[in-house]
Amino acid sequence: MNSNDIGQIIVPTGGGKTFIMIQDAINRFQSPVSKTIVIVAPRILLAQQLCADFVEFIPNADVLHVHSGKNEYLNTTKTDEIEEWYHNSTNNQLIFTTYHSLHKIVESLDIEVDTVYYDESHNSVTRSFFPKVQNLGADRTYFFTATPRIAKKHERGMNNPLVYGTRICNVEAQELIDGGAILPPTLVPHVTEEEPHNAILDILDACEGTVKCLVSVPSSRVLGHMIGHTSLLEELKQRGLNILHITSKFGAYVNDKKVSRQEFFKTLSEWGKDKLNNFVVLHYSILSEGINVSGLTHTIMLRYQSVVEMAQTIGRVIRLDSEDRQRINTGELTPCNWSLYNKPTGFVTVPVHKKSAHIVRRLQKVINSIFVDGVPPVSIVS
Repeated sequence: MNSNDIGQIIVPTGGGKTFIMIQDAINRFQSPVSKTIVIVAPRILLAQQLCADFVEFIPNADVLHVHSGKNEYLNTTKTDEIEEWYHNSTNNQLIFTTYHSLHKIVESLDIEVDTVYYDESHNSVTRSFFPKVQNLGADRTYFFTATPRIAKKHERGMNNPLVYGTRICNVEAQELIDGGAILPPTLVPHVTEEEPHNAILDILDACEGTVKCLVSVPSSRVLGHMIGHTSLLEELKQRGLNILHITSKFGAYVNDKKVSRQEFFKTLSEWGKDKLNNFVVLHYSILSEGINVSGLTHTIMLRYQSVVEMAQTIGRVIRLDSEDRQRINTGELTPCNWSLYNKPTGFVTVPVHKKSAHIVRRLQKVINSIFVDGVPPVSIVS
């Protein structure tokens, strides 16, 4: 990045993309002239998580959030307020925004952006986001993802060097496993003819040890049916499992209590670190991307997913146990000495019917591509 003003950083999930951004920002802020850095995320919650990570290491910068969510910092989507904040600040500046709200910064014409980091940058190729990315205009521009997307018939692809530059680096997953940064996944097919809620129970009953399970459901409607019209929640409680569920339609719940998204993720993070807390978290298209929860041990995919979604979902369960990470950092635990890990792998389970074996083969192909061949999964932008 020191040698390229634009480019792509391809790193598997859990490999430290955020800390690459932070170190680069620290370097830029060494300048005697104050600089403005923009960090773009696909979701408000991820923007807020990134903010927490950045300010831990860069506590003296002025912070602005440009999206509809609320937090302790100034938050606005009005261009005149963005410009006023920009001109009233004499410190280095960090602006956190989403792809949905990025146009508000683009429209604030007199803001000079030194550097922009596009997190989960495969989102940037969508038809509504690409023009904003193309027109932001920063001195330095970097695209971070584990799952690049390319186009064959138009310009909205990460193979467009005029917008995305070239690949600065492609970190192979095996390098991260060997270095003790992430875990290898284990695919566990579950052949069943049962309804989804019964399949979940069967899979959980077969699990050994700690269970912190992420379940990807096909839709908000299906989740609503499982919660309101089956015995799933009661069965999970009887097994001693706590329950979280979240969708954009129904909101966030911790056991039977509706909570804010901030409270939901605070609870999820705390339970992930608690060795004695076994739980199931059900979601539709909320938790697959970017959210950092180190304790998840299992994931169950109840819906057919794209290559990008598969890779992102796998990424939720290959983060190290927090105690294992600390032991590796101190030298107490040697990377890849799996018998001594608290969490030696992340389990990926797909309930399939006998006639749907091709789904398992497809997922195994994605896993082999990433973790054996060292090739990031690439999807085509239609």
